[in-house]
Amino acid sequence: MFSRPGRPASTLDPDAPRVKRDPRQLIRLLAYAKPYRVIFILGALATLVSSGLNLVFPLLFGRLIDASFLKVGSTDTGPLDRTVLLLLGIFALSSLFGAAQSYLLSRVGAGVVADLRRSLFSHLLTLSPRFFGDHKTGDLTSRLTADVGTVQTVTSTALAQLAAQSVSLIGAVILLILTSFKLSLLTLAVIPLIIGTAVFIGRRIRKVSREVQDAVAAANADAEEAISGVRVVQSFTAENVERGRYGRGIALSFLAALRRARLQALMSGVLSFLTFGALAVVLWYGGRQVMAGSLTPGSLVTFLIYALQVGGTVAGLTGIFNQFQEALGASSRIFELMDERTDLPAPAQPLPLARAEGRVEFRDVSFTYDGQSAFEGAAILRHINVDVPAGQVVALVGPSGAGKTTFVNLIPRFWDVTGGSLRVDGQDIREYPLEDLRAQVGLVPQETLLFSGSVRENILYGRPDATPQEVEAAAKAANADDFIRAFEHGYETVVGERGVKLSGGQRQRVAIARAILKDPRILILDEATSALDNESEYLVQAALERLMLRRTTFVIAHRLSTIRNADRILVMNSGEVIEDGTHAELLAQGGLYRDLYELQFRQEQEAQAELV
Repeated sequence: MFSRPGRPASTLDPDAPRVKRDPRQLIRLLAYAKPYRVIFILGALATLVSSGLNLVFPLLFGRLIDASFLKVGSTDTGPLDRTVLLLLGIFALSSLFGAAQSYLLSRVGAGVVADLRRSLFSHLLTLSPRFFGDHKTGDLTSRLTADVGTVQTVTSTALAQLAAQSVSLIGAVILLILTSFKLSLLTLAVIPLIIGTAVFIGRRIRKVSREVQDAVAAANADAEEAISGVRVVQSFTAENVERGRYGRGIALSFLAALRRARLQALMSGVLSFLTFGALAVVLWYGGRQVMAGSLTPGSLVTFLIYALQVGGTVAGLTGIFNQFQEALGASSRIFELMDERTDLPAPAQPLPLARAEGRVEFRDVSFTYDGQSAFEGAAILRHINVDVPAGQVVALVGPSGAGKTTFVNLIPRFWDVTGGSLRVDGQDIREYPLEDLRAQVGLVPQETLLFSGSVRENILYGRPDATPQEVEAAAKAANADDFIRAFEHGYETVVGERGVKLSGGQRQRVAIARAILKDPRILILDEATSALDNESEYLVQAALERLMLRRTTFVIAHRLSTIRNADRILVMNSGEVIEDGTHAELLAQGGLYRDLYELQFRQEQEAQAELV
C-alpha cells in the first residue's frame, strides 16, 4: 500500500536533460488571465476604438493636403478648418481610449504576475526537504523574482501592444489596398521577409535569453550563499574567493547578454533596412503616379502614412515577438518549478488526526536518502524497531553519522521511510494528512531559525490565533519573558534576519516559547543546548524540562550528562539501535554508551583541570 514510487529526475537538476521550451507554456501562462477576463475585454474594446481612430487620421491628413495644395489661391478655408477640427477631436478621443487601454491591460498583466508569484511560492512550500536539499536557494528565488519579472513585461505592456498593433496592422493593410492596389503590392511584398527574419533570429534570441536567465540565477545562488554565510566568509578572509565566484557567474551572464544584444541589434538593423527601403521604393513609384496624374498628392501622403503604420506595426510586432521569446525562456523555468512534485504523496483516503496521544512506533524501519531499497544502497537507518509509549522521554545518543537526526526527521515526515513503517497512535503516518501530522510535532533544533519580524510574531508562528496573555505565558515558561521585557520595545522588538540581534540562548528560548505555544503532543529536541554557554544552557534546560512535561519527547543530546534522567536512552551506531535502556542500565551493560560516557567524562575533567 505504501510502496514508494521511484523519484522522477528533477527538471531542475543540472545533469538532467533540458525541458523543451514549448510555446504552449505561454498559453498556460495566459490562462492565469482568466479571472481578469472582464477587464481584459474592456481593454480590448478600448484598443479597438483607439486603433480604429488612428486609422482615420491618414485619410483626413490626405484630405488636408489636397485642400491646401489643390486649391492654391482660394480664399475658402472652410473645408481646411473643418478637417483640422475633426483631426483634433479624433486625436483627443484616440488619446483617451489609448490611456484606458493601457491601464486596463496593464492591470490584467499585474494581476496575472501577482497570482503567478503567489501560486509559485505556494507550490514551493509544498515540496519536500529533499527538493530544497538538491537545489540552491538563490536559483529558486531568482525564478520567483527575476523570471516572473520578465513575464510581467509580456503580460502587461506587451499584451497591450500586441492587441493594439494587431488591430492597426489589419486596418492599415485594408486601407492601403483601398487607396492604391499597385502600391500595396510593393509594400506588402516586404512583409514576409520581415516576418521570416523575425522568426529566424527570434529563435536564437529565445535560446540565448534562457542562457542569460540561467547564468543570472546561478550567480544569484552564489551571492545568496555568500551573504547568508557572511560571518564564515569574513572569518576565513575569503572575500576575494566569493568575489571571484560571483564575478565569474556575472561574467557568464554578461557574455550571454552580449550575444543576445548582438542578435537583437542584427534583427533591428535588418528590419529597419527592409522597412525603410520598401518605403523609398513606394515613394519613388508613387511620385511617378502623381506626376502622371493617376494619383493625387493627398492620396500619396495618405498611402505613405498607412505604409509607415504597417512598417512601424510590423517592427513593433517583431519587438513584441522578441519579448515573447524572452518570456518563453522565463516561463519554461517557472513552469519547471510548478511541475515539480513532492516525493511525499498524500494518502488516498486520509485519516484525520485532531489530537494525538503521542505513541510512536518504528516497525522494521530502514531509510536511504537516495530513495533506493536499504539493500541496494548505503542505508542511513537499518531495521529500526522501537515502540515509544505516549509521554515517554527518549534520548538518542551515538557517534556522529549514526543516524540520530535522520531518525527524528522521519517522525514529522520530512522524508518517507524506504522500508518498514513508522506509526503514530497505531496508524502509519502516511495515512494522515501531512498538515495534521506536523501539527502534532514540535521541533527545537540546534540552529534555531527565527524570522525577521518581532519577538511576538516569532512566538506566534506556530499558533497565530493565540492571545497576548498566552504568548506571554509561553515566554515565561521558556525563561524568555525577563529578557524580552528588558528590550526597549519588549515583545515588539524586531529580531533581525534569522534572529541575528539576539544571542544564541535568547534565540533558543524564543524557539522554546514558540514550541510551548504550539502545544505539540510529540516533541523533538535536536541538540538544543550544545552550542550554549553554561548560564544560557541552565536557563534553556529549565525551559526544556517544562516543555517536555506530558509530551512524547525525543532528545538528541551532545552532553550525555543532560540526559541521565531520560525515561529511556537509545544508543545508535551505523544506522542501527544497538542499546536500549536507562542511564544506569546502559552503564551496567558496559557497551558503547558507557564508553561514550566515560570518554566525555574524562574530557570534561581534563578541561576543568586546565582551567584550574
